[in-house]
Amino acid sequence: MDIPFVELKGINKKFGTVVANQNVNMTINKGEIHAILGENGSGKSTLMNMLSGIYMPDSGQILLEGRELKITSPDDAINAGIGMIHQHFKLVDVFSAKENITLGKKDGLFIKGKELSRQIREVGDKYSLRIDPDKKVYNMSVSEKQTVEIIKVLFGGARLLILDEPTAVLTPQEIDNLFSILRKMRDDGCAIIIITHKMDEVMAISDRITILRKGESIATVNTADTDVKSLTEMMVGRPISLEIKRVTTDPEKVKPILNVRDLVVEGVGNQRLLDNVSFELSSGEILGVAGIAGSGQKELCEVLAGICRPKTGSAIFKGDEIIGLSPREIIRKGIKTSFIPEDRLGMGLVGNMNIVDNVLLKEYHNSNKMFMSRKGSKQISEQIIEKYDIKTPSVYHQVKKLSGGNIQKVLLGREINLAPQLLVTAYPVRGLDIGASYQIYNLLNSQKQDGVGIIFIGEDLDVLMALCDRIMVLSHGEVMDIVPADKVTKEQLGMLMLGHKNFDTEGHND
Repeated sequence: MDIPFVELKGINKKFGTVVANQNVNMTINKGEIHAILGENGSGKSTLMNMLSGIYMPDSGQILLEGRELKITSPDDAINAGIGMIHQHFKLVDVFSAKENITLGKKDGLFIKGKELSRQIREVGDKYSLRIDPDKKVYNMSVSEKQTVEIIKVLFGGARLLILDEPTAVLTPQEIDNLFSILRKMRDDGCAIIIITHKMDEVMAISDRITILRKGESIATVNTADTDVKSLTEMMVGRPISLEIKRVTTDPEKVKPILNVRDLVVEGVGNQRLLDNVSFELSSGEILGVAGIAGSGQKELCEVLAGICRPKTGSAIFKGDEIIGLSPREIIRKGIKTSFIPEDRLGMGLVGNMNIVDNVLLKEYHNSNKMFMSRKGSKQISEQIIEKYDIKTPSVYHQVKKLSGGNIQKVLLGREINLAPQLLVTAYPVRGLDIGASYQIYNLLNSQKQDGVGIIFIGEDLDVLMALCDRIMVLSHGEVMDIVPADKVTKEQLGMLMLGHKNFDTEGHND
């Protein structure tokens, strides 16, 4: 029997009293794509961070081709041929592709520009990775940045690639291209580990799957011998429904509440981040927003929350103009809007504060009082923790020390507690496991049935198509189309996201 390329034996890791990994065993072979599945907090990231040199295991062994490997830093991992491509790219925006690729590599300093470009193109051509070595990162699309990251680790001699949520912000066409590249790399003998929450992608791309639950490795199965239902049950430890329902709202609760017309937001150099964006929203409706990252989603959220002021345009909420008002003025006008931003620990919550103080902070901003009692906020925090099944030692636990899923539930629970009439959600399930994601879908459906108007900015097209009533597609800040969610295909949405709108979509809005 062949020796595995990399083997993890009895890996254990604790952070204080929290057990992140316990007796994890796993093998990765050359020429395979190996998926890792698990709920939030199951230990996936910790395990991969040990393999890439960010953490060290408390006990256990990492073997490389049968020999024990001591990985005490990222340099040790790179020297062993292990490269990790993080979900949030580690690139310097003002540098070119080749400057990023050679950053931190001593040899790169002594290679002349033309020769370096030739070598980079050579590595790229081997796997059909197309990139202009002299192009600046700030001019690149998301998929181009990802290509630079892949070439960067390959240029450094990586034989094992770890990809964390690699398809999170890609269009269906870009995902197909990435998978084609990964298959070529596999066929050339590379070992690839992919971490993703998208079960259909796991089934499409992987050869084997390791399932983690509560820090332990539950099983490793051949992809061809399993299915989504079985994998989900192994991950969660119980049967779980994978159906996303598009619920109906009582017609009496469905009334126009938001009318947005000709919004223009400009950035540096008068670049249009929103270009004459117009749409309407009714109470009891979920309007999905699709688009490649950076297509204007962030600016749209911030305009509606009163954080960003557009150059021109209007947003009439229940007869009142909200453009030009501050968030507090919007609230004092009696307009209840809740905003769940993409950056939950930047704009959403204060990481160094505990749950009670984060709730108190929102209550204070919504109040005319100078002083407020912690007692009420503690009570609300306890209700949110119970209602949304938030795993935390106490209401006074620092938010930044919670898992990603629990952070998102604190944020969503706090916002919904305000009984909004308009809920703006940006990527509310990004990085969340199946159980947490479906809980949030159910919460949004419940709000919809209560007559709340919801703008749902998402990246998973299957979810947008199943959950939303209509989908608005943005490309370079412009509305390509607004289509009925039950009458559009992923391929059509992908084409719209890329800026192509010269084809028929049944029931589309001009």
